[in-house]
Amino acid sequence: MSSSVTVPRLVIAAPSSGSGKTTVATGLMAAFAARGLAVSPHKVGPDYIDPGYHALASGRVGRNLDAYLCGPELVAPLFLHGARGCDLAVVEGVMGMFDGAAGEGELASTAHVAKLLRAPVVLVVDASSQSRSVAALVHGFASWDPEVRVAGVILNKVASDRHEELLREALESAGVPVFGVLRRVAQVDTPSRHLGLVPVAERRGDAVASVAAMAAQVERGCDLEGLVSLARSAGALPCAAWDAAEVLGAAPPAPHRPEGPRPQTPDGLEDTTRWASQGRGELRDQPPPDPRPSSPLVAVAGGPAFTFSYAEHAELLAAAGAEVVTFDPLRDEQLPEGTAGLVIGGGFPEVYAAELSANEPLRKAVSALAETGAPVAAECAGLLYLCRELDGQPMCGVLDASARMEEKLTLGYRDAVAVSDSSLAVAGTRMRGHEFHRTVVEPGAGDAAAWGVRVPRRRLEGFVQRGVHASYLHTHWAAEPGVARRFVERCRTS
Repeated sequence: MSSSVTVPRLVIAAPSSGSGKTTVATGLMAAFAARGLAVSPHKVGPDYIDPGYHALASGRVGRNLDAYLCGPELVAPLFLHGARGCDLAVVEGVMGMFDGAAGEGELASTAHVAKLLRAPVVLVVDASSQSRSVAALVHGFASWDPEVRVAGVILNKVASDRHEELLREALESAGVPVFGVLRRVAQVDTPSRHLGLVPVAERRGDAVASVAAMAAQVERGCDLEGLVSLARSAGALPCAAWDAAEVLGAAPPAPHRPEGPRPQTPDGLEDTTRWASQGRGELRDQPPPDPRPSSPLVAVAGGPAFTFSYAEHAELLAAAGAEVVTFDPLRDEQLPEGTAGLVIGGGFPEVYAAELSANEPLRKAVSALAETGAPVAAECAGLLYLCRELDGQPMCGVLDASARMEEKLTLGYRDAVAVSDSSLAVAGTRMRGHEFHRTVVEPGAGDAAAWGVRVPRRRLEGFVQRGVHASYLHTHWAAEPGVARRFVERCRTS
């Protein structure tokens, strides 16, 4: 089903990281919300942290728009899903405006998403240490891709009234209107550490103050009425909003494969992929779901240590029939009563290793659940939590592996294929993921690996044992909704 839907919208972009996109986007969300507008917050790319600040500013769930993880065709439907009932949407870009997935051209860049959304772009420019040169910079970004509509500029880190005068004078020749001028204000700076900003959940009171400061700065320095008018100039999108129940109903049934040995090469990729493709003729439809009207309880880790999750995951689980309940591994000593499945997403367990280790009753409860064969999906932080130890601190011991912090940052998109049947997918399922961590797990893969990764180097990654699927890869289930349905069905039958 398709239809044309109009949502006023702006994309906030920048020439490079560190220009002030998050300050401007978050400040705009809060300032518009303070004026009584229902604001839909969005973030380009896989970032989990900025959406937390967006949610604080707007009072609505922050959502990601990732053309690599989900595919370009899902960007507009997911946007419309998040923007239901809203007066205005603000989309914060990622990195520099034209920076996307490495080696993939414009894919997943802010410019790409702006084109998919048919949205006007406001360019945030760090004006420190320049005056007339700002015109050349803005002209270059505005003319580089004629399909991207750079409709305005917000100047950030302006030093003085005289500096502002010089910048405005220069930009008159570029033909791009100035919608705001922001001075450098220490109050709006938010603390960072090894993976970016400190999440909202870890500094709630200070985060509220930071967002309020951003809103005040934007209110003082930006033409809010002009920006609303610009947002309303965006036309209709020729598609329907994404709906979890609809996509689950339309998704083909998960295949079932007879048990048996899987051919393996030393790196586990080539023959497994060949087996997956050659074996498709042997696949048969999975038996119908259990007709019992049971709603298995799926516990989802939350709290300060586990802040990384996509809102659509919980929505898909609920649409598949699960009761989704959040718990905090730092404080809750038991899993929610009746837990049939467990989802442990990303976050910062390395920061809270001592506290997580001290909660021995919960660690034992997680281990006991995994021993029963119940489905457990663990991504990145969840993988670390399931290990035997993290930086010398005892963890759940579900996996015979050890995790530790290291200096090297592992970052980037990944193209992966499932190499073992699991509670999430059958072998041969292709998914795209994202890695972002400064930790290492030894060994990096179990006897039954979760994924075969091709880029940047061919390797096996992650663990599949009993109902556990644990991996460094963050994936977006909207791209493969059958993952949620398979997980819930396993919760019913395990």
